[in-house]
Amino acid sequence: METALKGRRILDLTRVLAGPYCSMILGDLGAEVIKIEAPGGSDETRCWGPPFKNGVSSYFLCTNRNKKSLTVNLKKPEGIQIIEKLVQTCDVVIHNFKTGTMEKLGIGYDRLKEIHPGIVFCSITGFGETGPYRDRPGYDFIIQAMSGLMSITGDETSGPQKLGVAITDILTGLYACIGIQSALLEREVSGTGQKIDLSLFDSAVSALVNIGSNYLMTGHLPERLGSRHANIVPYQSFYTKDGEIVIAVGNDRQFMQLAEMLGKPELGSDKKFNSNTGRVENRKELSAILQKLFLKENTSFWEQACLARNIPFGPIQTLEDVRNDPQLKDREMFIRMHHPQAGATSIIGSPLKLSKTPVTYRTAPPEPGADSAVLLSELGYAPNEIQRLKKGEII
Repeated sequence: METALKGRRILDLTRVLAGPYCSMILGDLGAEVIKIEAPGGSDETRCWGPPFKNGVSSYFLCTNRNKKSLTVNLKKPEGIQIIEKLVQTCDVVIHNFKTGTMEKLGIGYDRLKEIHPGIVFCSITGFGETGPYRDRPGYDFIIQAMSGLMSITGDETSGPQKLGVAITDILTGLYACIGIQSALLEREVSGTGQKIDLSLFDSAVSALVNIGSNYLMTGHLPERLGSRHANIVPYQSFYTKDGEIVIAVGNDRQFMQLAEMLGKPELGSDKKFNSNTGRVENRKELSAILQKLFLKENTSFWEQACLARNIPFGPIQTLEDVRNDPQLKDREMFIRMHHPQAGATSIIGSPLKLSKTPVTYRTAPPEPGADSAVLLSELGYAPNEIQRLKKGEII
């Protein structure tokens, strides 16, 4: 089967989440990804748990499919020689070491572009390779706090809250994919690669979008609104008789439909509520009225009522609900893969649906060094040399 990135080779020197998430997406799209770890395995997520399945971390499984594993000791000159040989066969190098580490190892961008002028070199760090914070370690939680994301998450009573997943890692991984593929396209014209300097901090701030724009335009610090929207009302969650739902009314016509559905058509003509500007200004009063009305029926009733009137609606689902959701089943968002140690395992699939070159799920997340012998033999290492490297703890 043809894949979008067939023939591209990625040298993946990343661990934890942002980098591995990026390289997994590239792997899903058909690139050959070679994951580099220290002998025995050095990606911290291999031991992050529970949960584990037969000793395999679910965290590691979530971002490492479609990769080959080569273990290399980067503190040894022979280990660096292996990396340099590999770089000559690759299109992309991705790393998420602290700023300056790759240079100290002797495999920074300036060195690698001498070896391979066409290499695309993607650096993922907490704060970027320039600026006063460049030497600080960066973790998602820290970045959520410093970027302003936590200051706008939660409500007036909860205090600042972080998102339930490491969203800044995910955003940075996505930006890395965009940057890498853009650089590969540019290389088709220029014939040379380039360096991508990407930081979690920058990526998180970019995600402030309209909230950031609101502040920059007015100078007013945003309040924490919980599930409510800063610029649209009603765009929030409500309790029903048996659960919680989300209503996302995006225009005045939809609000009139909502008012009629709730048996209160007068709300749609009330001067306080008949425009979005008025609804934002009178948010608390309107939200209280709507909440009383939604408590009269259960979630399934409101779902059918909203669907009948084309009012944007969604129940707040648990992960059990999500796993059993018929839409996600139809879209094949949960897949089964066989891991050599964990056995048959369910993981989240790719959202990318390409008609001509669909994503593929070729191999389960690898055990440390599972492909070392094959990859080294492709580089010209004889079997006795590979054994010597193993004994010397080079691989």
